[in-house]
Amino acid sequence: MKIAVLGTGDVGRQLATKLVALGHQVTLGSRSADHEGATAWAAENDAAHGTFATAAAGAELVVNATGGMVSLAALEAAGAENLAGKVLVDVSNPLDFSEGFPPKVATPDGASLAEQIQRTFPGARVVKTLNTMTNTVMVDPARVPGDHVVFVCGDDAEAKETVTALLASFGWPKPRIIDLGDLSGARGTELVLPLWLRLMGTLGTGDFNFAIQRA
Repeated sequence: MKIAVLGTGDVGRQLATKLVALGHQVTLGSRSADHEGATAWAAENDAAHGTFATAAAGAELVVNATGGMVSLAALEAAGAENLAGKVLVDVSNPLDFSEGFPPKVATPDGASLAEQIQRTFPGARVVKTLNTMTNTVMVDPARVPGDHVVFVCGDDAEAKETVTALLASFGWPKPRIIDLGDLSGARGTELVLPLWLRLMGTLGTGDFNFAIQRA
């Protein structure tokens, strides 16, 4: 599959590297065509890089791995026409560090960032997932023992099936992929982040995840 990963931080590079290893044709998107980090990553992984717009235009599926506070601007740079009709996997979190640490989750209208993205780009098929764990666990769930889970939500059932298949290729067993329903489920998963950050500080590592115990 031709996949654009937008964002050159740890999350974007981790996901892009995994997708290349799985045989996908990946383009790492950044604000500028000559971004130093994207250029180095592309050379190391025998992959492509380019602007947000270039990456999204040539993709069948787009991953938003930009910082949540700048995601809307980054996707605007990618271009609504380059997102229309495509599955847009949103793994970002709208963390506001303006008042220091710990950050606040920005919910200016009471909704999630994923819902704001869907409203802003109605032609895209937004699916929220992977935003409740560290990037290494995203692509290698076996790093954490036990039946921990990954959440998925979105308004388009077919898009969720596509993303679920992608998660399975990362090593997530189907019973541990929990579908939270429509995209409003992202309100809950994004609000998990303050707890996740506290746990990371307490445990001294990001190599943990959440498990759901059922009666």
